[in-house]
Amino acid sequence: MNINSRRKFINQLATATTALPFLAAVNQSFASEANHVKSLFENSLPGNFTSEEELWSWVREAYTVSPNIINLNNGGVAPQPKVVQDAHIRYYQYCNEAPSYYMWQILDQGREPLRERLANLCGCDTEEIAINRNATEGLNTVIFGLNLKAGDEVVLTKQDYPNMINAWKQREKRDGIKLVWIDIPLPLENEDEIASYYIKAFTSKTKVVMVTHLINWCGQIMPVRKIADAAHQRGIEVIADGAHTLAHFSFKVPELGCDYFASSLHKWMSAPFGSGVLYIKKDKIKNIWALLSNNEPDGNDIRKFESLGTRSFASEMAIGAAIDFHDVMGSQRKEERLRYLKNYWVDQLKNHPKISFNQPHSKNLSCAIASVAVAGKKPEEVSSEL
Repeated sequence: MNINSRRKFINQLATATTALPFLAAVNQSFASEANHVKSLFENSLPGNFTSEEELWSWVREAYTVSPNIINLNNGGVAPQPKVVQDAHIRYYQYCNEAPSYYMWQILDQGREPLRERLANLCGCDTEEIAINRNATEGLNTVIFGLNLKAGDEVVLTKQDYPNMINAWKQREKRDGIKLVWIDIPLPLENEDEIASYYIKAFTSKTKVVMVTHLINWCGQIMPVRKIADAAHQRGIEVIADGAHTLAHFSFKVPELGCDYFASSLHKWMSAPFGSGVLYIKKDKIKNIWALLSNNEPDGNDIRKFESLGTRSFASEMAIGAAIDFHDVMGSQRKEERLRYLKNYWVDQLKNHPKISFNQPHSKNLSCAIASVAVAGKKPEEVSSEL
């Protein structure tokens, strides 16, 4: 990357007025092509998958795909489009030319434009967004940063993600808080019924409720807003685990009504491995202690949660290319396509006498994830054979 390219890179990201600015900074030709496809998507009828197939072929061909296996799990970690891989590699090589200067003085200047793009994606203020490495890191920041004392109650479910369960158990063991467990017989088709399990567990001692926005093993979308509204009426704070939801289906974080939210961008955003985002309502930031050392660990600047020491600036900056690629499709259209593909393969198998599915059927309670069971086979046996 020569000096003129560096200046162009900084100018493009700093102004953020260029169409698909992060793609343009890496590959102007691909950005122009992507912008054309974006306009075609925008001018086509939503849900008209027959006429859009050529456009979705362009999306499919933008990925590098293994010729040896069919990937049936894109949830845990998603593949990245080649342009995102290229951005990551290009930034990595650039940093290696003069690390202490190019990393800290040049590439890191893209952090605030990236924060702005993430805030736009989440539908919130830029001062409510921290850039980190994954949902686990973001949620642990909140879980360990909350001021809780012995006897305070936290409501959570046995269906929550193991990393979050372990974090809460550590606080229970260390600080003497009380974990109130609920066991929900998922999948369920009624939002009010789901919310009632949480509400019945609330007491005068409840300080926090943990809600997993989407349960990874069955694809159940949880009614975060209903739970949050009921919690806030009782003075209870709400943490939403959005590891599987951002860029999976269309929503804005403030619509959830939660106080805290974190997601992994290497899942449905197809960003580099080890990239994430943390949202904290502006008036709550000062109440959360920074997980890692900061000169103002109890301050009200969201950036206190980014004191991670040396990390991959290349990975962080390549997030922007992933957001631009996501924007080519648009959140709503991507959601519809993912649900269409899930329904397609489920429909091919649903009448098979030995195959069953464990997922909600309501459109508002499920999107791309479905789990399949085969009669006479243990889940690990099915997984191994597939």
